[in-house]
Amino acid sequence: MQPYRSVLFVPGHRPAWVAKALASGADAIVLDLEDSVPQAEKAAARATVAESIRRVRADNPDVGLFVRVNPLNTKMTGADLEEVVVPGLTGIFAPKVEQATDVLRYDALLDHFEARNGVSGLEYIIPVETVRAIHSCLEVATASPRVGAMIGPTAEHADIARAVGYEWTLEGTETLYHRSRILLACREAGIHALTGLWEDLENLDGLREFARRGRQLGFRGMIAIHPSHVAVINDVFTPSDADVAFYRGLVEAYEKAAAEGIGALRYRGVHIDKAHYDKALEWLERAERLRARDATNGEEAK
Repeated sequence: MQPYRSVLFVPGHRPAWVAKALASGADAIVLDLEDSVPQAEKAAARATVAESIRRVRADNPDVGLFVRVNPLNTKMTGADLEEVVVPGLTGIFAPKVEQATDVLRYDALLDHFEARNGVSGLEYIIPVETVRAIHSCLEVATASPRVGAMIGPTAEHADIARAVGYEWTLEGTETLYHRSRILLACREAGIHALTGLWEDLENLDGLREFARRGRQLGFRGMIAIHPSHVAVINDVFTPSDADVAFYRGLVEAYEKAAAEGIGALRYRGVHIDKAHYDKALEWLERAERLRARDATNGEEAK
């Protein structure tokens, strides 16, 4: 999966809001058919979402386009997928997944609708929303090659807060265990680790600190529910020029030393060896992918 920094939700039955989401600079957009769509409007919202995907993809080849369908236990998932699996879709935001067999049930549906609708390569973003899902996060992360990202949630009022029963704080000690467990599952599975959710719409300083703490823990992107949050999230999860220069210099210093038969050395006052070199290479690869995405988007905006 692409290293999405910001994944922004848009109610699927509000197509006029999609333009605002795109203008925010979000790396990916989730067109929602679940919680933000009233029950009476869900059926009509499917066609609206499908049309939004076609319209957006025509002019935005690089933005991630996902759809959050209704959970499997609602018996609406198949009807959702039947209409929204269209060319231009990137993947499915799969709610209420608790175990590997849930992922395989999604796979069976997607295999069918991909073949029928001429679509291929769809991926999943999977939120961890229940206690059972926390315990099963590694088996879920490795259940299918379609699983591209998982969310280590920290929401103050959403499903995970109700399921676990914690009292939310900015410091996040009450969610540290389950976030860490999910993060490690992502690392073992080799998938993208996302954090979320910041619910105080006006407090951008709080959002920045919250996102920074998530990045420090090891997450590489974040879910957003308002366009005004995207710029802050993108900034926090974009490697700075100073960091890029540090790691490029580290790579150069290590390679020069290794060519001279030296395996450990001092770089800017820090001991480095091959483990540091390997981390720097991985870090720079991600930074280059993000910079290439931003450069492409900048050219398209001109």
